[in-house]
Amino acid sequence: MKKPIYIFSALLVLLLSSCEKFLDLEPYGPPTSATFWKSEADAISAVNALYEPMQWDQMYGRGYFWFINASDDMVTGRVKDAPDKIKNFICTGNEGYTRNIWSYKYKVIKRANDVINNIDKIEEIDTALKNRSLGEAYFFSGVMYLELAYHFGDQRAGIPIIDRENMLDYNLPRPGSVIDNYQYIASELEKAAQLLPEFSSYGEADRGRAHKHAANAYLAKTYLYWAQYDPAQYAKAVEAANRVINSGEHALINTGNPTEDFRGVFSAANNWSPEYIWSVVSNTQTGSILPGVMFENKGWGKYNGWGYYQPTKELFDEYENGDARRDVTIFKEGTVFNYFGEDFTWTQTSNNETGYMFGKYTEPFQNKDRVNPNGDKPTTDLNVPLMRYAEVLLIKAEALIASGQNGDAPLNAVRARAGLAPITGATIVDLKHERRCELAGEWSDRHFDLVRWGDADATYAKPLHGHDGTEVWPARPQFNPEIHHVWPLPPHEIEASNGVLTQNQGW
Repeated sequence: MKKPIYIFSALLVLLLSSCEKFLDLEPYGPPTSATFWKSEADAISAVNALYEPMQWDQMYGRGYFWFINASDDMVTGRVKDAPDKIKNFICTGNEGYTRNIWSYKYKVIKRANDVINNIDKIEEIDTALKNRSLGEAYFFSGVMYLELAYHFGDQRAGIPIIDRENMLDYNLPRPGSVIDNYQYIASELEKAAQLLPEFSSYGEADRGRAHKHAANAYLAKTYLYWAQYDPAQYAKAVEAANRVINSGEHALINTGNPTEDFRGVFSAANNWSPEYIWSVVSNTQTGSILPGVMFENKGWGKYNGWGYYQPTKELFDEYENGDARRDVTIFKEGTVFNYFGEDFTWTQTSNNETGYMFGKYTEPFQNKDRVNPNGDKPTTDLNVPLMRYAEVLLIKAEALIASGQNGDAPLNAVRARAGLAPITGATIVDLKHERRCELAGEWSDRHFDLVRWGDADATYAKPLHGHDGTEVWPARPQFNPEIHHVWPLPPHEIEASNGVLTQNQGW
């Protein structure tokens, strides 16, 4: 039986380890005014607790990837009632795979607020450490609210913002619009960007901590998402993206070998390359289980892959001839890859519906020592990216094109790395194509892209196919853009609020 990863056992392994790198987090216990917030060590411990939930399954193992699975890029891959209901837009919000996403993200927000509210109680603390700690707290607050906002909020109701002055009051009404959330999120991320250091200032032991341009990248994404309600925000998205682009800190991996360059983005050797913006720090004991979740179910008898999230023919056919990204992103019949030290030819098994498998996260499977030997917790030494420099370029390109300006330069930088010719006068159609091909199988959320572009209704009215043209998922005419542009709040959260929280309309 496949089981979700439980952080407690993973932390036990880490705490018994002699490794002193950043991944070895030791979060604080229940703090009280009498015993905590006394030293720099307390500040570090409290901030480390922000990172711990990133390793939980319902955060960045699978979590809201089940919502991304609703897109046309993939199918579930194995018969699972709850994920299938999500993909078919007939879920209730009580599905076991996603019902705790809401509370987990608010748990991180609560921890961030603890840092912001209490760090001034430490009488002797280095200014740089204090600023970094506050920056990390504002960053996590902003990112958690952003992920909650676009999944559950719209112009009819936002998601609750916890009052830092009254942290014990969790029964808060929803703001009148998600725009209220985007305003708040932008404020949090602006503070984070001002307080956080550059990534290059971190020593090896602190790699993986939030940094200035991770905050700016998510700020750009916030303004891009906000712009669907207020086009004036496109200019701010460009401005925030430019802070990253002009920093000199980040760049695409581009040596002139398109296939190897794109493959290299998803190699552990490049966990901290200039393309890195933000990721789930992982190793063979803890981190994101997504690489194993996407790997062929039962792994041809060599590894206990899970076989979820199988690419569709629709995604495969989206790629242009000569696009180096396609064969890195999607494995098909005949693809040869290194599997535990040997050249192995990918073949479709009876466990695979589409005849394809996402290949982006397979690099660690070259060596058995780089993957968790327990296939029920299939982490690897590859840090799973949540935000890449390429996405920052595409955010800028989209914001420029959507506001009637020329987005050729950032869009063509992404195309050039893929070995493709430049486009002159790129349109929003070109942008949608590039975003899909570059970010397929990642946390960038193709489903929400379709929603915010207004394309979901027409897209989901069509069936999905396997490599040979066989229909593997029926059309979903039940998708209603007035309802299904957001997901249902977990019913148990509404019940626990004594009715203060309200369900999204139509769910």
